Amino acid sequence: MIKNYEKYLDNTNFFDNTKNCIKGEYEHQDILSLEAFEKAKKEITSWDEYKVTPLVELDDLAKQTGVAKLYYKNEHYRFSLKSFKALGGAYAVANLLIEKLKDAGIDANSNDLLAGTYSDITNKITVSCATDGNHGKSVAWGASIFGCNCEIFIHNHVSVSREEEIAKYGANVNRVNGNYDDSVHVAAVTAEKNGYFTVSDTSYEGYTSVPKDVMQGYTIMVDEALKQMGEKPTHVFLQGGVGGMAAAVASFILETYGKKSPLFIMIEPNNADCLLQSAKAGKPTVVHGDLDTVMAGLSCGEVSLLAWKILEDKTQGFFSIPDEPIAEVMKYLATLGVVAGESAVAGLAGFNIIQHSKRYREALNIDSNSKILFLGTEGDTDSVVYEKMVGKTSSEVLKKA
Repeated sequence: MIKNYEKYLDNTNFFDNTKNCIKGEYEHQDILSLEAFEKAKKEITSWDEYKVTPLVELDDLAKQTGVAKLYYKNEHYRFSLKSFKALGGAYAVANLLIEKLKDAGIDANSNDLLAGTYSDITNKITVSCATDGNHGKSVAWGASIFGCNCEIFIHNHVSVSREEEIAKYGANVNRVNGNYDDSVHVAAVTAEKNGYFTVSDTSYEGYTSVPKDVMQGYTIMVDEALKQMGEKPTHVFLQGGVGGMAAAVASFILETYGKKSPLFIMIEPNNADCLLQSAKAGKPTVVHGDLDTVMAGLSCGEVSLLAWKILEDKTQGFFSIPDEPIAEVMKYLATLGVVAGESAVAGLAGFNIIQHSKRYREALNIDSNSKILFLGTEGDTDSVVYEKMVGKTSSEVLKKA
């Protein structure tokens, strides 16, 4: 199976960031921290239907690629949203509402919100965001369970299926001409005009508090994964996007293991490689164009400033890959009874390509002792696209699990 990926080497780009990597202690506790993780864990694990998602060992693929272990964290089972994003957007919505209640002299927690104790106040509040799909669904879900209104902004490339998935949680969904960054701009302007509270997964100058909550929620996923592994990974492959998930995973691991942390490798789509381009330029760099990629959740042209602070000198290598291998990886995982969405498999697709380059393996110190963690960030969050790419529905895949 692994031989099928060699043909993608010519369309894969690599930036070796070794010279910029600093093997020091983690120093960004003002952004994300283990202390703040404990607060997020207490809140999120108290929600109805919270459960630890599975960790899958890909033993056959590990043998084919000459490494010791491959671990895949399967977020298909995360609440009802089939995505790790459920941990971030909803948590940020809860915190925002709790803060607004605090401003009114009320000391509340997320259980009070779930019970509707202060709905007479929260139902006058509107949260909003721009999204490629999963983050917006998490914000909409959070708004629905915690008792406030929600406005979501999507761009031209977001599928109708993803739009419907967001709308079913009661959000008003607004489609914007242009790409993801255009939808971010329109969402910000509209929020300012109408008094909405923006719950974005990306940070920018003057807007950092809420994205910190979003990213902190994601750390629940990596805490689960490390405990399930029962050992320290040597490498962690991360999907790109704006960098929020990657920074959350990296921060938790860096603060946990310090100078003995594993190597981090970034994988992005060729058409939306803002992290790779930022690494090459040595500063946050915007990628323009339509950002069109089958990896819908990674269709982002501008890195989150907070995420970049964590990732810039802690990421060993940055790769961008073509879209073509994505369906192959999704089909492979389906044979194992694992439902994985387009963005979830970017890390694994990148790994499969990298194995055919001695230069890449050496640059990343991948060998027979390597124990590699992948974060499978979504299931079939777009069921129509999933069936088209895999040739089966998720239900059909799971029946054989």
